Amino acid sequence: MQGYNNYSNTDFEEFSLSSITTTFLSEDKNKEIKFNVEDFMKNAKIVVKFINNSNNPDPQYAHEGDSGFDLRAFIDSRVIIKPGKRALISTGLYFELPESYEMQVRPRSGLANKNGVLTSFGTVDNAYRGEILINLFNFGDEDFIVNSGDRIAQGVLVPRLSTEFGRLERVDELTNTKRGESGFGSTGIK
Repeated sequence: MQGYNNYSNTDFEEFSLSSITTTFLSEDKNKEIKFNVEDFMKNAKIVVKFINNSNNPDPQYAHEGDSGFDLRAFIDSRVIIKPGKRALISTGLYFELPESYEMQVRPRSGLANKNGVLTSFGTVDNAYRGEILINLFNFGDEDFIVNSGDRIAQGVLVPRLSTEFGRLERVDELTNTKRGESGFGSTGIK
């Protein structure tokens, strides 16, 4: 198939997705298929397959527009995490992620704020088929109790640019920028 674009509006100050229509031609050039990007983006949904071997509800987005969905503990008995300690918690969930996507495991803000409990950020690669495990850290001052079914982390689906679109290239020096090597609070607090 060959494709060509029809940009109906060349004034980029007024550019919008509705102005992009792509037409695909079949090999014999007898069949034309029009593709409107705006319509596609409104209706496109990435399908993520999963197995739930727990007795917890299936993961789902709680609200329209949410970035993450809750991941729940699936354990035989409660786990007590002492201050300054960590525990690896099962979820009973297994995912099959689409090509060019990863799932990031992130902390839940309420656990962090109210209890000082955070999960380490984790990356689930699209080729991984094992159980999703959550590494919980207790930075609080009191024991933290995890019961089966507790919401302990969140999963966020993210497009990734690695092997398909990116490559690592070793060089002798990097391009200078205004920021340079400034990091770790270089912009201050206020």
